[in-house]
Amino acid sequence: MVMEGSGCGDRDRGKRQVRRSSRWHVVEALVEEMPEVEMAEVEAPVINLEEAAMAREEAIKKGVMRARVSWLLVLVVYLTLPGFQRDRLDDMGFGEVLQMDQMRADAPLTQALCSRWDAEATAFVFPWGHMIPSLEDVSRITGMRVYGRPMSGFTYPCYRELAHRLLDLTVGQRSSLVPRVELQESLGLVQTGREVAETVDEQLDMLVRRCKEVLASEPGVQADFDLCRFLTFFFGRLLFATRGDAVHYQFLPLLEDLDQVGDYAWGAALLAHQFDSLGSSDRQTSISGFFPLLQVWTYLHLPGLRRGTLERSGLMPLARRWVPCRDTHPLEEQLVSIQDAIDVYPQLDVVWQPYLEEGDEGQPWLEQARPYFGRTLWVHALNLMLPLHLHLTRRSLGLPKSAVEFPSRGQTLRPGRSFRGLHNTTDWREWARVQIADWENRGRRVRSDTESDDAYLQSFALKYGARVYRGTRRQVDVARQITSLLALLHSPV
Repeated sequence: MVMEGSGCGDRDRGKRQVRRSSRWHVVEALVEEMPEVEMAEVEAPVINLEEAAMAREEAIKKGVMRARVSWLLVLVVYLTLPGFQRDRLDDMGFGEVLQMDQMRADAPLTQALCSRWDAEATAFVFPWGHMIPSLEDVSRITGMRVYGRPMSGFTYPCYRELAHRLLDLTVGQRSSLVPRVELQESLGLVQTGREVAETVDEQLDMLVRRCKEVLASEPGVQADFDLCRFLTFFFGRLLFATRGDAVHYQFLPLLEDLDQVGDYAWGAALLAHQFDSLGSSDRQTSISGFFPLLQVWTYLHLPGLRRGTLERSGLMPLARRWVPCRDTHPLEEQLVSIQDAIDVYPQLDVVWQPYLEEGDEGQPWLEQARPYFGRTLWVHALNLMLPLHLHLTRRSLGLPKSAVEFPSRGQTLRPGRSFRGLHNTTDWREWARVQIADWENRGRRVRSDTESDDAYLQSFALKYGARVYRGTRRQVDVARQITSLLALLHSPV
């Protein structure tokens, strides 16, 4: 599904075409996933290895289906919103993401990348060195704004008053989670079963019709309720998705003034959330974060893995050009294959700078985003403040890398899990004022005063040892490699 045209007339026509053609993936999503499937975490000990693999694969499938259904439901509401509401979303900087084609989630690829994530360095650890999705990647792949005010503000132990005032919904006395069913029903997303609608088309039409019945058609108080509800649903189920169905109220304080929503750096917050999701566990079977970002990032930087197909050249943002390749092998087998392919991936085939041939045409958001590119800084998503260690990947900027500067946990500001659930009222603008000042000053530009990557690659191998060789088909004598590297390092002395 592609949204055609950029003019006002073409836009309306394109959206009508999308509404007619949006049945493309409904057969795959609605029939099996209405109502939604609960996620099954495979944590209990299983003696039979074959049964364990099957259970894990089934959990992966359920996580993928949840991601697809979430996207579909967001799409249904977006296409049903009246034109003035879609214009408001465009002004906030969400139009490019919301008009993006629904992309299939590639869970094996996501898990293979997750197993390479180093939460201490906030970077991927590959045999050829560190790699990090950057603000430029977010801007070009998703079209989201990575400039503006840092995503910071207040978090509360209870959002009862805010939920009533901004959403006209009722929450528990001490709860930070949205009542999901009530939120969906307020948008017209009432569950439909096969006994109500016999065909998939009828189910989709019923959803659209019910959304139209409850969504305000004219500006006013009810329209503001609708927009706040949609944004809460959009954030919680798609843009900042977590492993479960829960939708958090944490972004609600940023919606108090709808005219200022577009002033925040939502793309930078998306990157912080993605970093945090990667650092949770390399064995999780769900899809966390906005998965198209990582998938398209991999297609661009590691094309030799052949997980994506370039189908529609010239579309913007770049995520609209790609579709995941279909792989009919079992999911566990795909995961092992990707991990092994990364182990033997030719370093010369790594594309460090995929945007050299890309201009700025059709990407007006790049002009204001460019001052944030190529800089090491902190990215914010309320209680998440994570460093973008771009100095670890100087080669992605066309700069040689000197001996590695490894971050330590003592230098990384990372709120503990206690900050993610119920907690006292916290003003993160005060708590993280140093990191916010760093963002407002645009961090520091990454530079290089070396001519070779040799020292970096040697110290990198010594730091990570066997971790960069995790495939099953390749046995590596790590002790012998480290001994040879030590000899190499000491030879100049």
